[in-house]
Amino acid sequence: MPLWLQGAMESAVAAVVSALLVILPLVGVWWADGFADKSLATLARLAGQAWLVIHAVPLHLTLNEGPSSATLQSGTLTLIPLGLTLIPFLLSWRAGRRLARASYTDQLWQALLGALALYAAVGLGTAFICSAPGVEAGLVAGTLIPLIPVGLGLVIGARREAGAWGRLIGVDAVDWIATTSQHSRWAGSYMWAAVRAGFVAAAASVAMAAVLLAVNLAIHWADIAAVYQGLNSGALGGSVLTIAQLGFIPNFVLWTLAWASGAGFNLGVGSTVGPLGTAVAPVPAIPILGALPVGELSWGVVAMVVPVLAGVLGGWWFLREGENHFDEWLSIKVKARWFTASASTLALGAVVGAAAGIFAGALAWLSHGSAGLGRLTDLGPGFLWTGVWVAGEVAVGVVVGSVLGPWLERLPENAAGQSRESGRRSKTADDAE
Repeated sequence: MPLWLQGAMESAVAAVVSALLVILPLVGVWWADGFADKSLATLARLAGQAWLVIHAVPLHLTLNEGPSSATLQSGTLTLIPLGLTLIPFLLSWRAGRRLARASYTDQLWQALLGALALYAAVGLGTAFICSAPGVEAGLVAGTLIPLIPVGLGLVIGARREAGAWGRLIGVDAVDWIATTSQHSRWAGSYMWAAVRAGFVAAAASVAMAAVLLAVNLAIHWADIAAVYQGLNSGALGGSVLTIAQLGFIPNFVLWTLAWASGAGFNLGVGSTVGPLGTAVAPVPAIPILGALPVGELSWGVVAMVVPVLAGVLGGWWFLREGENHFDEWLSIKVKARWFTASASTLALGAVVGAAAGIFAGALAWLSHGSAGLGRLTDLGPGFLWTGVWVAGEVAVGVVVGSVLGPWLERLPENAAGQSRESGRRSKTADDAE
């Protein structure tokens, strides 16, 4: 079939599968009389609204608690369940790989354009049909915002299948870089390696924050179970509630990273959770919130070592890349090695720390949102302070990792390998004699 049509078909499959994964839990709640209104139209409208939410489309909420307009509340639901957003992303990643296999270098744009056009049409139709007087989705937002996770999935999947950007867009970056000057190539290699080191540090910070969250959930498991028992939602209701909480696990991991960095996060207007203490108003009866640390935490400052350790890993990784051209250039210009080593290490810490802070701030921005109504209109970390705290702590770790890197490279196995190599050379010399 034509590539644009194949792209549309792949996109339609992704849209249908993601919709089914959203509808099935809601059907279970509907079947168990979990909704006051049991009409199929209400169920379909709620499923469409949930589909829009997992695609990061904001919903405008309106609630009137009384007969007059003075009791009218309105707000916008912007909190994205990042775990559920991975569903359309991964489905599009699969579609991107299939489209890359079916396309030549200069034809992939046709398949991608067909896929994005179909998904935009689905988003527009869902936003139009599923809007109700109390819950509305903007038509422009419903059309364009779902293309962000879907487009990323398509492009990354196609790149994964092609193995190089040149095979996708017909432009070889290596040939383009070869036309630049040697100093430009050195500067570019240095900055690119520093950005990748910042990404390594940010990824390590997220991984350690996930471990910290898992440990905290295990410690407070009894409190979480008590909230489940208090809700008395039954097996089906408890299962759906668990699925919803799992959809927000990536958000909670990023909130944990902000907490460990020292920036903390908000759990509603006027409620702050930080490593030195927690001050929150009453929170909704959501089981996972039973694991929140309470009161003054004498040990909370210890968690702030997480970004520092990630920075140590990033600095060590940069050392192994062997792209410290700024240090080489500085050593040529200035003969005092104590000065050049110190200056280049501090500069590296600043650059890698800034890159890690930008990555962490972007992730914090994604995890932040609003529940729409009431006090819970400020949920999650502030992206600016999270980025600043992570950048500073990672920079310290990068300096430490750069200093310890040469020592860490002298591992026992390296020494053993050198001994074996020396032994082989001695044996070869003996045989020659």
